[in-house]
Amino acid sequence: MPLRRPLRIAALLAVFLVGVTGCMSVGARLVMPFYFKEAPLPDSQVRRDIPYRFDAAADDGKHRLDLFLPSPETPRPWPVLVFVHGGGWRRGDRALRMGGAEVYANIGRFLAGHGVGSAVISYRLQPAVGWHAQVDDVAQAVAWLATHLAALGGDPKRIFLSGHSAGAQLVARVALDPEPLAALGLSPGSICGLIPVSGAGFDLEDARTYELGASTAYYERRFRNAESDPDWAREASPVAHMGEFLPATLILYADGDWPSLRRQSQLLGQALEARGSRVETRVVEGEDHYTIVLTLSRDDRPAGEAILDFVTHTVCER
Repeated sequence: MPLRRPLRIAALLAVFLVGVTGCMSVGARLVMPFYFKEAPLPDSQVRRDIPYRFDAAADDGKHRLDLFLPSPETPRPWPVLVFVHGGGWRRGDRALRMGGAEVYANIGRFLAGHGVGSAVISYRLQPAVGWHAQVDDVAQAVAWLATHLAALGGDPKRIFLSGHSAGAQLVARVALDPEPLAALGLSPGSICGLIPVSGAGFDLEDARTYELGASTAYYERRFRNAESDPDWAREASPVAHMGEFLPATLILYADGDWPSLRRQSQLLGQALEARGSRVETRVVEGEDHYTIVLTLSRDDRPAGEAILDFVTHTVCER
């Protein structure tokens, strides 16, 4: 049974404070049983703290990923999903715990338990680096996987990108704009599918988004490089940089997301449809911007079920 909305919001705010303070709260203990379900996976199928970047910009703490592998009995090669955490481009990590639970790692375990390999990555955060560097970090992780997947049992032709909130914006840029991957020697068709979850910042030029409550100053602080940068909104928007090849896309957002975020997901879907791309949009009822993350690792909730169905049935057009 879902929590009543005021209690759910209060509890989820308490849960997300765990990620900031590291403290277990009453709210966390209250809400986790309603939303989080531990996905079992043997330790033998998990590879932790793998570095994915080795150039002069390598960050020993952030340029790492965790791999979650299907069982040896799973027919090879299996598809792989790369998951990128949110956090407003300024906070977060793949190892985030809420109420004692590994939220992002649980997504990896869930997928691997259903025959889909998963890489859960960390990336550098603002303001230590700018947004271009964050996009490059995601592309670097994809490039590492493309090189190593075959040896692990995965299919480098079936790579899917997914992320939540700010992470959704980063994966959209890497999947839709050919330049980040091309700079690393990968073709625009290297991504089979895209799954943004409750994403933000897909079209930062949209006036209606700000009328619905989004803060222009919030996005300017993250994406405007200088006072003399009048085109910052267009430059940072994935919809303004779509290449010729566009992967199949499943857009997920919660009916309880803020109106401006619902608008952003809708704009992404419209932009893809206008280009003739295969796109499906699912509005997840009964969830909000935070609870939807906890349901991504459950096959008895719409979001997790939709991701599994999309990854296992999408045919890569290459």
